[in-house]
Parts: sequence; structure tokens; C-alpha cells
Amino acid sequence: MGLIKDFKAFALNGNVVDLAVGVIIGAAFGKIVSTVVEDIFMPIIGFVTPDGKMFADKFAVLQPAKPGDTYHSLDEAKKAGANVLAYGHLFQTIFDFLIIALCVFAVIKAIERFKEKKTIAPTEATKPPPTEVLLKEIRDELRKR
Repeated sequence: MGLIKDFKAFALNGNVVDLAVGVIIGAAFGKIVSTVVEDIFMPIIGFVTPDGKMFADKFAVLQPAKPGDTYHSLDEAKKAGANVLAYGHLFQTIFDFLIIALCVFAVIKAIERFKEKKTIAPTEATKPPPTEVLLKEIRDELRKR
């Protein structure tokens, strides 16, 4: 019975629950950013490039399956068994990471600013009551004598 009680105390600890919520929200946020990058930013970048391909579909053939073969799409090259370098997908993943990192950085900075404002502005609860201040003054006067 002690093991179950200990696990319950651990699982219901505030830090563990906060961490679980953070991981779930982070995963959902990552999916949103990936979708925005894949469906909005990358098509614009692909449109700007000379060949007009989706950026994720950009690739370089390192070695064709048969000498002289040419491929018009990444899927076609992979199905044929060509050795390809899919650099477009890599750049898209790096772009995803950079946007997520930027958003996390912005959230952390906002939280730090909020904490600074909270600690800078002293509340009434942090100020000692007037009777305590008076007693300290009396104590200091008695020490001087």
C-alpha cells in the first residue's frame, strides 16, 4: 500500500502536473507551428524560387538508380531507388525549430518581465506593520543608551 500512496503523492505534486500540462501544450503548439511553416511560409518561399517547387520537395540526386535517369519529384526519385539528398525537408525542419525557439524565447522573456514587475512593486503584505516598525525604533534607541 505504501508504494501506491507514494506514487499518488508524486503524481499529484504540483510540479509534476505543471510539467505534464506544459509538455502537452508544447506538443500542440509544435504541431501548429509546423503546419504554419509547411502550409504558409514554405509555399511562399517555393513560389519565390526559380523552379516554383514546394520547398520541402527540393532535392539533389547524389546517384541515380540507373545511369542517365532524371527525376521530377522527390517521391519519384525515392521510388526508383535513387540516392537523394532531401535538403528541402531539412531546411523546413530547421525553419520549424527556429520559429518554435523564437516563440519559446518570447514567452520566457514575457514571464521574466512579469516576475520583475511583481518583485519590484512591494505589496502591503511585504511591508512590516507599523507596530513592528515602532518596536524596532524603540529597540534601537535602547541599544544606543
